[in-house]
Amino acid sequence: MAHYIDTFPGREITIKGKDYLYFGGTSYLGLQTDGEFQATLIGNIKKYGTNYGASRNSNVRFSIYKETEQHLADLVGSDTCVTLSSGYLAGQFVAQYFDTAKYKLFYAPNTHSALHLATNIKQAVTFASLNIAVREHLHGKSKSIPVVLLDSIDFSGAHYPDFEGLKQLPLDKVILIADDSHAIGVIGSSGGGVFGILKSLNPKELIVSTSLGKGFGIQAGAIFGTQDRIGQLLRTPFFGGASPAAPAYLATLLESKELYSGKRKQLVKNIACFLDNVKQRKRFNFMEGHPAFSYSDVRLTNYLFEHGIIITDFSYPNEHAGLKSRIVLSAHHTKKDILDLAELINTYKSY
Repeated sequence: MAHYIDTFPGREITIKGKDYLYFGGTSYLGLQTDGEFQATLIGNIKKYGTNYGASRNSNVRFSIYKETEQHLADLVGSDTCVTLSSGYLAGQFVAQYFDTAKYKLFYAPNTHSALHLATNIKQAVTFASLNIAVREHLHGKSKSIPVVLLDSIDFSGAHYPDFEGLKQLPLDKVILIADDSHAIGVIGSSGGGVFGILKSLNPKELIVSTSLGKGFGIQAGAIFGTQDRIGQLLRTPFFGGASPAAPAYLATLLESKELYSGKRKQLVKNIACFLDNVKQRKRFNFMEGHPAFSYSDVRLTNYLFEHGIIITDFSYPNEHAGLKSRIVLSAHHTKKDILDLAELINTYKSY
């Protein structure tokens, strides 16, 4: 069921005049409605303007881009980084760059549409079939380099934190491209996401694309990789022709380090509170340290709604895809919010 609203949903959401607790969306740190975060952004809008529609290759350039990109690269642990106006654009940029005869693209199960191209490259159903396909390609006559694309967080728990499926692959011969949109800013050391974990698997090359909107609360995307690869991307017409992220957003990211840290600590407490109090953990698919809890019981969704709680529940990425039902905890939820949610789930068995 679609609900239409007029203000950004925080820990509460109002539908047809009735207030509900909201455990959905992707505002993992609860920043979009945070007063301190908003004040920082408003101050930066006054300094940098509401938008910047020129090319990054223009003769007049904002220094905030390089400053923020260096900060993000240090945070993640990559050689360097480039920012763009959205995570989806970042994913498409990387995928299109590698869509040439020099490379052969392979898609892992449940890869986000941000990394998919219009060409009908089939997504693997299992990692076993992906492993077979990659090895057959390597043993064939083609000299093209295999490129495996995947989501670091797929909400089934198949990837993060162990990436057992990836470990089956001959990664030393594979360029690995991961979408880290649901991890960066939220998990890892200081919110660095999974770059370090994937790097430790020793792929031939690692590239990570991501949205900065979910964990960092700003409208922007980023790509992480080696100096050489990012340099190649910067020299493309794709990058030169696209408008960048608004500089006010990047300045806000750079100035909110302490706020991000505090919010992540609160999120960790909220996750622990939920897990300590919900009795039927096996009902959910979830990953250690991540605030999303997926399930497939439509009746639970209806039960929660009837008792004043709305969660994420829709077909994604289009109406022909499977229904995505997910409880999402955020740093803005109070302990009472979480205890009320857990109590409802615990009493659901008698519904």
